[in-house]
Amino acid sequence: MNTLSPQPGDMPDHALQSAYRKTAWRVIPLLIVCYLVAYLDRVNVGFAKLQMLDDLKFSDAVYGLGAGVFFVGYLMFEIPSNIALHRFGARRWIARIMMTWGLLSAAMMFIETPMSFYVLRFLIGVAEAGFFPGIIFYLTTWFPSHRRGVMISLFIAALPISSMLGSLISGLIMQSLDGVAGYAGWQWLFVIEGLPAVALGAAVFFLLRDRIADAPWLSPEEKRGMQAALDREAMDKPRNSVRDGLLNPKIWLLGAVYFCLVLGQYVISFWMPTIIRNSGVAEPWAIGVLTAIPYSVATLSMVLVGRSSDRHREYRWHLGVCAFIGAGGVVFGTLFGDSLLLSMIGLTIGTAAMISSLPVFWGMPTAVVGGAAAAAGIALINSLGNVAGFFSTIVVGWLTQLTGNTQAAMYFMAGALVIGGLLGLSVSRPRNPQLADMKTVA
Repeated sequence: MNTLSPQPGDMPDHALQSAYRKTAWRVIPLLIVCYLVAYLDRVNVGFAKLQMLDDLKFSDAVYGLGAGVFFVGYLMFEIPSNIALHRFGARRWIARIMMTWGLLSAAMMFIETPMSFYVLRFLIGVAEAGFFPGIIFYLTTWFPSHRRGVMISLFIAALPISSMLGSLISGLIMQSLDGVAGYAGWQWLFVIEGLPAVALGAAVFFLLRDRIADAPWLSPEEKRGMQAALDREAMDKPRNSVRDGLLNPKIWLLGAVYFCLVLGQYVISFWMPTIIRNSGVAEPWAIGVLTAIPYSVATLSMVLVGRSSDRHREYRWHLGVCAFIGAGGVVFGTLFGDSLLLSMIGLTIGTAAMISSLPVFWGMPTAVVGGAAAAAGIALINSLGNVAGFFSTIVVGWLTQLTGNTQAAMYFMAGALVIGGLLGLSVSRPRNPQLADMKTVA
């Protein structure tokens, strides 16, 4: 039994458990659906590429720059956006983020030139800036560290689920709606997958609450108990200024780890449909089904890795081993790229291991700093990840055009994962016993 968990006042533990359970059911499902749509809107350009490049006469380099320029806008506005969320409240700010990015993503159906592609992708990045780190910070205002890892893992589980469902949906849309009303399948893809974000933005505005004190589903006793848990934990955590969050060396080291992990993640997200097509699969629906397989396995592996990390209360080796296996899977899939079966085995192992490292990673920075410093620090880490997203798409596009295939890019990604795993192993063990006890997956 964990005797180091905060015990607020004399409130019975079963009553506090009930309060957290009610809050999780009220908040987490909506956030998962929002992340499903957010990630789908971010990476559906990888599926649109299968038709869009031929229709618009774009090169791989044009696509790589357009896919990557999203991260420039995201990077420029991420930290200001997260600070604004801290100031104005998550409910209003997340709703604003979702509505604007949904409308801009739908507008992608009208692109005709490389410049219009670049401008819209940049604006989508500006609109979405702060969403993911904002949610991570938002969870810190409801759950103490020893419960927060569970919530983060459930939220991040939306990533492989989104990729899995998105692959199936995107392939179906592009194949079945191509030519309907005079629009190409890739155009229908953007509008059908973009507009749900607008409706979800409205749902966030009306259903989320900014503070425990504002939660109508909690009794006064439950509100006091949950707030006391956060207040007690805050006594052991520095609550400094934005500047402190941005200059913390631990934040920068974690940012470097995340840079390497995200570099691999986005190479897979943006280029897997192309890799599968190059293995001999032509139909968009079949490509969608095959693309969904690695993400289906990743959904399960996240739970298994998280439970192992939870049971052993260890994160460095879990993250490092996942990164190393991810690199090995990518190399294997690349070496045997001419065989669809062997390529899929490698891509499945690599993708599952790579994605399984993410909930373990996000259990690490959320207890380093608090308050405005936490909002800025978490945003900084995610910003460095988005630098990787931009860098990866540019490099992969350039290498693919230079060599005529994706092999060099895949080896490059595998090397980045190895470096990320080594950096993860270099992260010092937490001295805060609450961080040491923090669970990372349900």
